[in-house]
Amino acid sequence: MIDTKPLSALPDPDTQAGFYDGVAVKRLLAWVVDTVLIALATIVVATLPLFIGWFFLPFIFLVLSILYRAGTIASASATPGMRVFNVELRNNQGMHLTGGEAVVHTLGYLVCTAFFLPQMISVLMILLTARGQALHDVITGTALINKPSDF
Repeated sequence: MIDTKPLSALPDPDTQAGFYDGVAVKRLLAWVVDTVLIALATIVVATLPLFIGWFFLPFIFLVLSILYRAGTIASASATPGMRVFNVELRNNQGMHLTGGEAVVHTLGYLVCTAFFLPQMISVLMILLTARGQALHDVITGTALINKPSDF
């Protein structure tokens, strides 16, 4: 017997395209908001210990980025930037991400953005795949979608 169950419970981009409309642009804008918030937090943290933190600026930014992204995605399946643009991450079962999934997704995101080739592959995948998934989304089995209405 052939198994006809879908491989994913994520919305089908062919029959439920509204979940993916405009998500690529919203994703970029959310990234800008999140990066600004993390940068502001980094400046505050680096300045507190008599400016000594400025010597560790990249490390502070990295740590705050991990805490910010993993923490907010684990709690609401979206960063504050994503919430501003009404998008959220869902796993392959169509559910909000768990804490563990949020950490894995965040680490995958950081690896993909730290290196040129995975970053370019991610951009192309966002623009060319049906669900607009980046490389780290495909690897972790997640997708960014327009937030479903509560009604």
